[in-house]
Amino acid sequence: MSPSQPERIYGVRELTRILTLTPKRAGQLRRLELLRGDSGYTFRDLLALRAASALLDAGASVRQIRAALTALRRQDPDLQQPLAEVRLVLEGDRLVAQSDRVRFDPRTGQMVLALDSGGLQAAATATLVTGLVRPLAPPADQAETWFERASEWDGDPAQWEDAIDAYRRVVSIDPTYAAAWNNLGLLLHRMGRYDEANEAYRSALDQDPQCCEAAYNLGSLHEDRGAVDEAIADYRKALELSPDYADAHFNLAGALARNGRDGDAIKHWQRYLELDSGSPWARIARAHLEVVDPPDPP
Repeated sequence: MSPSQPERIYGVRELTRILTLTPKRAGQLRRLELLRGDSGYTFRDLLALRAASALLDAGASVRQIRAALTALRRQDPDLQQPLAEVRLVLEGDRLVAQSDRVRFDPRTGQMVLALDSGGLQAAATATLVTGLVRPLAPPADQAETWFERASEWDGDPAQWEDAIDAYRRVVSIDPTYAAAWNNLGLLLHRMGRYDEANEAYRSALDQDPQCCEAAYNLGSLHEDRGAVDEAIADYRKALELSPDYADAHFNLAGALARNGRDGDAIKHWQRYLELDSGSPWARIARAHLEVVDPPDPP
């Protein structure tokens, strides 16, 4: 990442989608102390989480990974995120560490002989479109010109500052342009500028109370800030406006589950599967339904 490029901040709800985190996998990552809190995850953290998930998928145990991480930190105290800086590979019943030059047993340091982030970057980038609004009827030619420019830039983190400036130009020309307020909020949200994002989302709803995307995004923001009850209310609002909003069902179910309300989450996991059963995240919904007992009939 270049020094001038703003760093994207991820929350647990995004990690859940990007890494396809089932309840079991999330628990394993918490035991490894890689998954903590609701927000503040960088792409480097994402790399570490993906690496740990791959090791677990390959058959490594939480205990093995923890021991390897402890050994790596002992050998090199300067390592801040070992799983993002050193590749661990399961060979037989042992974990082998691999850097760009050598392979070694992390427990002993004995030599046995970089990370591919492209796929993860693509998955992370794919989440950028969630919650965006592309209006069909622009309210003003000049505002739409700037909106189109911002829309070209908002998918590239290196151009986020330009996109923010462009969206601000849109709303200065036409303060009623709800889609621009919403998309401005998304960029500010991804950059961790939560207070500004909150104002932008609320401005979108003030200008268009039917903007279900803004209600959904406000829920995501509240969830990233740890305000789960507020997030649940926002997701419910989005579903009032658009009952078949699949992403809102998904996020509402996840928020309810994290709030200990598994019974309430069931119908939203189920509805998500009815609406989007072929998505990469359908596995998450099914995994939650497998570990939750259905409510007793009335």
